[in-house]
Amino acid sequence: MTGEKKKKKRLNRSILLAKKIIIKDGGSPQGIGEPSVYHAVVVIFLEFFAWGLLTTPMLTVLHQTFPQHTFLMNGLIHGVKGLLSFLSAPLIGALSDVWGRKSFLLLTVFFTCAPIPLMRISPWWYFAVISMSGVFAVTFSVIFAYVADITQEHERSTAYGLVSATFAASLVTSPAIGAYLSRAYGDTLVVILATAIALLDICFILVAVPESLPEKMRPASWGAPISWEQADPFASLRKVGQDSTVLLICITVFLSYLPEAGQYSSFFLYLRQVIGFTSETVAAFIAVVGILSILAQTVVLGILMRSIGNKNTILLGLGFQILQLAWYGFGSQPWMMWAAGAVAAMSSITFPAISAIVSRNADPDQQGVVQGMITGIRGLCNGLGPALYGFVFYLFHVELNEMDAVESPDKDSKPNMANPTDESAIIPGPPFLFGACSVLLSLLVALFIPEHSGLNVRSGGYKKHSNGAQSHCPQTGGAEGKEPLLEDSNV
Repeated sequence: MTGEKKKKKRLNRSILLAKKIIIKDGGSPQGIGEPSVYHAVVVIFLEFFAWGLLTTPMLTVLHQTFPQHTFLMNGLIHGVKGLLSFLSAPLIGALSDVWGRKSFLLLTVFFTCAPIPLMRISPWWYFAVISMSGVFAVTFSVIFAYVADITQEHERSTAYGLVSATFAASLVTSPAIGAYLSRAYGDTLVVILATAIALLDICFILVAVPESLPEKMRPASWGAPISWEQADPFASLRKVGQDSTVLLICITVFLSYLPEAGQYSSFFLYLRQVIGFTSETVAAFIAVVGILSILAQTVVLGILMRSIGNKNTILLGLGFQILQLAWYGFGSQPWMMWAAGAVAAMSSITFPAISAIVSRNADPDQQGVVQGMITGIRGLCNGLGPALYGFVFYLFHVELNEMDAVESPDKDSKPNMANPTDESAIIPGPPFLFGACSVLLSLLVALFIPEHSGLNVRSGGYKKHSNGAQSHCPQTGGAEGKEPLLEDSNV
């Protein structure tokens, strides 16, 4: 095994050297300097900073556009977008192997940011385009492929961590800035600023970002055929049952990430409408919990992994997630949300720990396949979770009739709790309790995951192109798994 690793490192070093020679001798890289991780970092920061600015205006426009069924429509919009992203991600990844990363970075950023100016032009078109933009809302997949092209395997974990940390930094800072500008100067200025930053990102890709996959390194340039297995979003899911340990891990991921994806899509809206948070308080909540979750995934996660092991870290993270969701479900006071937010930060250690246990148990040539399955499960949850949360909110009549009631700090009563006999007065957040039950089942399944077990899943078509989207999943535990707890809910 040691000899294989040495051969693999030498091969990676040779490929990187060949790429550099080709870029220098075979023509212009069409950008500023050689491809680097910093190019990827700037692209991610600008895209998600632009969307983070719109957190406050989006909540207002969403309620004004769908006053009767706000949570249901929010869930459907994000559900459609998530499912389209799940279906399109493998195809875009496979095409980028043949046509290069830069063109697809440009496509994904352009179509993901296209809805931004429509927020003030036509709210209906804004939400319609957001749903359809899911086809190209896979910037992270292309960015990770870009990073994998230009880094050696032992450098990839650090590079992925830098990209994820940049994503977190943009999301921690931008909602607070957007909330301040919205209160001081109005939503129109915020939308204009977000549009300008999105255009800056597009210009940066066009002018400054060099291609990381030179034409001579592609399978067969523009004429290479794309097999259905490469573009099939369900290909990785069909391999789940081939190993019992993989099956247990994937069920754990599905049951725990389904409520997490639903929470991401609706929680800021829930804080604003049901709990009565102001725009500034929502922005502060995002910043504080985001910073705590980053600390949990770096400092605390490392200590736990060394002291209690992978499996126990997963179980502990799932336990925190159950407590957090139950607290969100029954909590009706702002201080309860803040306390539950601190617990939520600790629950963010679950997925990095799952990535680590997979990385340690899978063979070197099967890392991409098994990690690809987990990524596929999460992509499916990104579509199903928001729709499920929106539907449960609708079933329990958790709605708001007047936005002004939220904006007025003088009013003590919560708009949807005016009638003491209403079930929402007893359970303010029913979907969170459904989520807690789902995570409890996930915890029971995780108890049967062995601490040390060799994962054996045939990789099939995944090894055809070493630069494929599936093969660019994290190679070490927590590479892509180090995601901030509060992902952008309005992208």
